[in-house]
Amino acid sequence: MIMASSAKDSVITEPVSKHTSQFIGAKRVLSALDQKRVNLVLLAQQYLGTPYDFGAAYGQTKTFDCSSFTKWIFAHNGVTLPRVSRDQAQEGTFISKANLETGDLVFFSTPDSKGKIGHVGMYVGDGMMIHTYGAGGVKFSTIETGWWKDHYITARRVLK
Repeated sequence: MIMASSAKDSVITEPVSKHTSQFIGAKRVLSALDQKRVNLVLLAQQYLGTPYDFGAAYGQTKTFDCSSFTKWIFAHNGVTLPRVSRDQAQEGTFISKANLETGDLVFFSTPDSKGKIGHVGMYVGDGMMIHTYGAGGVKFSTIETGWWKDHYITARRVLK
């Protein structure tokens, strides 16, 4: 069971069995696709602050580069992606920036990619993505201003 904590400003999880005397019933409020989107974000944010390391080996979680990070979180949610961002940009279907949804992959150029795709993040809503690049490692960043706005290339939807 996921619920707001009455003691502090946070969300907590507890087993339903802890509340059997009060439990009346349950109803699914999220579609299966929405549940997958939530699970992607919850898993991704567990790695906030994990250091960035260009070329980080896939399969370990002490460091990530952008595409090993997206490959890791999507693999743990049943979606197989290629290893590098330019190849990930060939998966799924094109999505316009105006129609982005949580879980879509967003692609950018970098200083070294000469205007071509060199970076990937996962869109989380409200103009934000979770990704890893440079100082601070895995983090949330806006795609609406600054570097990422100016170097946005495309987006792909890989969730079905």
